[in-house]
Amino acid sequence: MEMIEAKNLAYEYIRRDEEGNVEGITRAVDGVTLDVKAGDFVAILGHNGSGKSTIAKQINAILEPTEGTLYVNGMNTAEPEHLWDIRQSAGMVFQNPDNQIIASVVEEDVAFGPENLGIPTEEIWKRVEESLSAVGMTEYRSHSPNKLSGGQKQRVAIAGIMAMRPRCIVLDEPTAMLDPDGRKEVLRTLHELNRAEHVTILLITHYMDEVIHADKVIVMDDGKIVMQGTPREVFSHVEELKAHRLDVPQVTELAYELQKEGMPLPDGILTIKEFTEAIEALKA
Repeated sequence: MEMIEAKNLAYEYIRRDEEGNVEGITRAVDGVTLDVKAGDFVAILGHNGSGKSTIAKQINAILEPTEGTLYVNGMNTAEPEHLWDIRQSAGMVFQNPDNQIIASVVEEDVAFGPENLGIPTEEIWKRVEESLSAVGMTEYRSHSPNKLSGGQKQRVAIAGIMAMRPRCIVLDEPTAMLDPDGRKEVLRTLHELNRAEHVTILLITHYMDEVIHADKVIVMDDGKIVMQGTPREVFSHVEELKAHRLDVPQVTELAYELQKEGMPLPDGILTIKEFTEAIEALKA
């Protein structure tokens, strides 16, 4: 089943002057067609201004398509009657967790979403328990979010979305403000939710190393999809990625440079383990 299905999707930002006259139009998303199956872990890569964050806001029905169609869990995002069902199906986690955390106690913050959905109290606290456990934050349930690290805050934000039982979580550069340890915490949490809870994950990022374990990678540039495939397929095209102003994982870059010098290494090496095994195989 398709969790997200877009056909010829477009979105235009319109700039107006003080009198309401149109000064300019920026086509942030331009003719995008994509599908994300239920239970997939999909990463969207792109430099700043490539359109990836606009796609995220469209999936959560924050922005309505200018052209084309977008279905989330079988619902058309352009139909107002589906608005709240779409947002319950596809929860959104933003770059800065402080923008999503509103309560002074962790467990109360996680309970906020389901409470607004009118969930019975007993069910709310069951969901709070399950969600905090799923992101590894149970021991901090009585803490103030202000005293947590960036990675811990982001996990609380994810728990708050999880408590609303979404089928899909869309994350718009959720690790951009975190240190390396915080980034690892959040990525580990997302992969565990995907594996154990079968939650569809759509991760929008510009960190190459965050996508190497995704099921599928989509590369955007200038509002269009310019590449897509498995991480190995995408990272096998080093020069093409660089043409779109993107890097590749450091070990992939190293293997590629050695290839150019004549070393017969396989394309699309993604991890240090793979690199080490490939070097050892040459010695055998």
